[in-house]
Amino acid sequence: MKLPFQIDLSDKVIVVTGGTGILAGQFVDALAACGAKVAILARRLTIAEAKAAEVAKNGGIAIGVAGDVVNKESLKAAHDVIREKLGPVDILINAAGGNHPGGTTTNDYLFAEDVQEKHDDTVTFFDLDPQGIQFVFNLNFLGTLLPSQEFASDMINRPGATIINISSMNAFTPLTKIPAYSAAKAAVSNFTQWLAVHMSKVGIRVNAIAPGFFLTGQNEKLLINQDGSYTERSEKILRNTPMDRFGEAQDLIGTLLYLVSNEASGFVNGVVIPVDGAFSAYSGV
Repeated sequence: MKLPFQIDLSDKVIVVTGGTGILAGQFVDALAACGAKVAILARRLTIAEAKAAEVAKNGGIAIGVAGDVVNKESLKAAHDVIREKLGPVDILINAAGGNHPGGTTTNDYLFAEDVQEKHDDTVTFFDLDPQGIQFVFNLNFLGTLLPSQEFASDMINRPGATIINISSMNAFTPLTKIPAYSAAKAAVSNFTQWLAVHMSKVGIRVNAIAPGFFLTGQNEKLLINQDGSYTERSEKILRNTPMDRFGEAQDLIGTLLYLVSNEASGFVNGVVIPVDGAFSAYSGV
């Protein structure tokens, strides 16, 4: 891949959770291209190993590791494998996350008739599924906290140790329809700040990236019609994104490398950086 700039990550061991996703997969490629030894953590080992093989084919160093970010025992087992094959962890990228239909409403707004004339195909605020909401919170918030607990134990007083979390525009201003995801990402941003302070005396920096709107496998059906045209939701997003386009995975790489590099951002700690085409800066008028 083409890097926006080069940094030296030789001999650094980096764990990327959710490293087989569209955006996190690009993180893996960029970090490996800078010389890092990358552990790709995913629930399905075969997919993680396939991504690692792709990295190796391009001249990088990577291993695929099975790991569930909401299961402490699974993370401990993954950590043992990483230590054995690559060594102690220097950097953690918490990129695992996602949404669930059980935490999503059908419409932007609640109207009285939605309750008075209940339709089976309409999910209102009152119909949100506690299990779906819990799934979203566990995956996004606990799925950031638990890997940080597990892997940061290696990082204490290691030069250049850093944790990078993935927040979202939802953390700044909640989007309609997805209250669970918005709240969970707000928790990730808050936790990023808390952990940065907590870890400041042992040399571990903690920051986050908050992507704007990027087309991924998870949101493609919400944003693109079957004929390839934009959905109504996409049109709303683009009207409120001054750069008038969706982000591409490559747009995140410069911020990632900046935050990973102790030389570039060694005094940057506890920040959440939007990469959103000015979405968060635009008032709509």
